[in-house]
Amino acid sequence: MSTPEPTIAPAADGLGAAPASWGEPRQRTVTWHDPLATAAKGATMSGREYLEAVFAGDLPQAPIGRLMGFSGGRVGDGEVTFTAVPDESVYNPIGLVHGGFVATLLDSALGCAVHTTLPAGVGYTSIEMKVNYLRAVHADSGELTARGWVVKPGRRVAFAEADVRDAAGKVVATGSSSLLIIAP
Repeated sequence: MSTPEPTIAPAADGLGAAPASWGEPRQRTVTWHDPLATAAKGATMSGREYLEAVFAGDLPQAPIGRLMGFSGGRVGDGEVTFTAVPDESVYNPIGLVHGGFVATLLDSALGCAVHTTLPAGVGYTSIEMKVNYLRAVHADSGELTARGWVVKPGRRVAFAEADVRDAAGKVVATGSSSLLIIAP
């Protein structure tokens, strides 16, 4: 006798009827601008100039930033800070903010910190990332602040660290990463 495959109930979004016990459906709308046009403009600027333009609103932010509700912060040489406020749309099945949301904050802070050190036309990509989760995050954790800094810049590989803090200033996660430098 075989075990039946688990199924996920149809969503309460018009694709099927949902039980009343699920409550009223909620919705979130995301808009963004053409990321390739923004990247082309960014390729003509140093990494720091590019991020300063994005944080100032002179260039649109990346679609992932819009999706996850990132807000610009501070850009320095080898360092960035930005914020995000999680809501229940990023909850996992046990009622906590999904670790992937926090990992994305860390990955973004790590990469952007390295980006501030790069000249025009030079890019980067993550080679590896390590995340340490220190505290659970809830929607009522308030604004999360991600801060990334370069530990060692390099011509081929750069190394960065980052942390994410809740509204009370408590560290909820830390991360470190190696990033491949991509020259034209």
